[in-house]
Amino acid sequence: MIRLALLRHGHTTWNREGRVQGRSDIPLDAYAVQELGALRLPTPWDSADLWSSPLERAAHTARLVGGHAPKTDAALMEMNWGDWEGRKAAELRSDPSCDHRDIETWGWHYTPPNGESPAALHARLLPWVAQRKTNTVAVCHIGVMRVLMAHATGWNFDGLAPFAVKRNRLFVIEIRGNDWTLLPDSIRLESRPP
Repeated sequence: MIRLALLRHGHTTWNREGRVQGRSDIPLDAYAVQELGALRLPTPWDSADLWSSPLERAAHTARLVGGHAPKTDAALMEMNWGDWEGRKAAELRSDPSCDHRDIETWGWHYTPPNGESPAALHARLLPWVAQRKTNTVAVCHIGVMRVLMAHATGWNFDGLAPFAVKRNRLFVIEIRGNDWTLLPDSIRLESRPP
């Protein structure tokens, strides 16, 4: 049995503007750097393997809270949102010619124009997870977290998710072969001693 702890990257200017980021390599904003610099991974996660998406916002978050550079893997990159990247989600939703939907109505196979479906993201994440042999922290993106947590809970992107992804918290999945369980309580990052 291993445990995989998922942590969402800190805020970027695009997050605060409500823009779709996807694979666009947007850095953390100054406030996020300050906030995350005052936090750290709690015990025992501070000694677990540390991985992140290669996108700067995730790798920088991992360095700040983990205290060292993470290993990176492209499998942990955010879902490709295709033609919607850089656009404001509210504007996409209000455009009658756009088929932008809330993720709770996607199902596994809905795909943004020239983008990637949750099923495609799932297919690239599972081999990465299968290679983990010890407890691991993965600093990644909300799309990656939703897909892995959906796998653990049986959620099928149809209706409200049985979890809410929040920042500065670890969401832990216990993995015993093909049996995945999302633990019910997230774990807050700790304040770094002065």
